[in-house]
Amino acid sequence: EVQLQASGGGLVQAGGSLRLSCAVSGITFDDYAMSWIRQVPGKEREVVSCTSKSDGSTYYADSVKGRFTISSDSNTENEVFLQMNSLKPEDTAVYYCAASPTTATMMTDEYDYWGQGTQVTVSS
Repeated sequence: EVQLQASGGGLVQAGGSLRLSCAVSGITFDDYAMSWIRQVPGKEREVVSCTSKSDGSTYYADSVKGRFTISSDSNTENEVFLQMNSLKPEDTAVYYCAASPTTATMMTDEYDYWGQGTQVTVSS
């Protein structure tokens, strides 16, 4: 059974930081592209960042470049992280981790497996 368990969300003031974690099991971690995808009610899901060990690629949405950093650890635990700095109120959303059998892609439809989401709220 494939499981993606996201955690680390919360309430933070603008300018603050949060670190999201996603524990992954049931897939060969290094064979999948991993991403963080966010959704605001009434808006389409947006790939915030994605990374792929198979080709070493990493991408960021323009809105988070320079503020967010994606990383992964397959040595001890199969986990993917999103370090979010200089948070803004517009970063408020539910954040999902997701896995794709392709290389890293900013297309949400390419992700087959999704975690349950963690709420990030940034107050002004």
